[in-house]
Amino acid sequence: MKKVVFFDIDGTLIDCLNGITDITPRVKKAIGALQVKGNYVFIATGRPYAFLNEALRNFGFDGFVLTNGADVKVKDKCIYKEAINKKLVKELVDNFEKLNIEYILQGETYSYIKDEYKNLHSLYDSYSIPKKYLQGNYNLEEVDIFKIEMLCNDKKGMDYCLSLGNGNFDYVHNLEEGSFELYSKTNSKASGILKVLDFLGIPLENSYAFGDGKNDIEMLSTVGLGIAMGNADDHVKGYAKKVTDTVQNDGVALGIEKYIL
Repeated sequence: MKKVVFFDIDGTLIDCLNGITDITPRVKKAIGALQVKGNYVFIATGRPYAFLNEALRNFGFDGFVLTNGADVKVKDKCIYKEAINKKLVKELVDNFEKLNIEYILQGETYSYIKDEYKNLHSLYDSYSIPKKYLQGNYNLEEVDIFKIEMLCNDKKGMDYCLSLGNGNFDYVHNLEEGSFELYSKTNSKASGILKVLDFLGIPLENSYAFGDGKNDIEMLSTVGLGIAMGNADDHVKGYAKKVTDTVQNDGVALGIEKYIL
């Protein structure tokens, strides 16, 4: 029976802030070995399609669970997508602008960010996010949005963003940066993974996942074998069945070799 392995990106396959901007040769080789044996390999990420660089898009993954499960693709086929209610997006955007919060609206192919949001653009530059699929001119009524990221400039903005987790949304955040990722509670990497398994006809016990962050907790605890990165914090590791080495030490490759192949 074939296996399906899901990989988070940041802190798992790459680590842009610490110099690993592409999948290392050893990790590429290990993922390739999975595919040679007829297994499936997927990205499962909080990133939208626009945040995938050419190397990730062209690596040969069998599909993508994007924007924390709100957009799911097998090969070139979209098997699931659920946009945030347009009225709700409009309300959020109005409040962001009143509170001087920079934001990006993440869609299926393109993501939408105003040119004047220099701090947010600078943050994405530090993560080597490509500009190809970022648009500054758009009509809010005409775009479908799956996830929103925000950058707050003061405590008032951060307090507002923190309050959004009390309703229909969940988020991950970095209070030191004032950055937030806002997504619907009805979707997660885990829900996206279950849709992939159902589509491919693969049993849950034949699924694996590698991750390191808060938004990986559900998938690590849902798949047959969740493997936390060595650089994950202890809270995240508590939801995994196994722990591998760090992203800096080719932890994904070591985990594939030890627990899957």
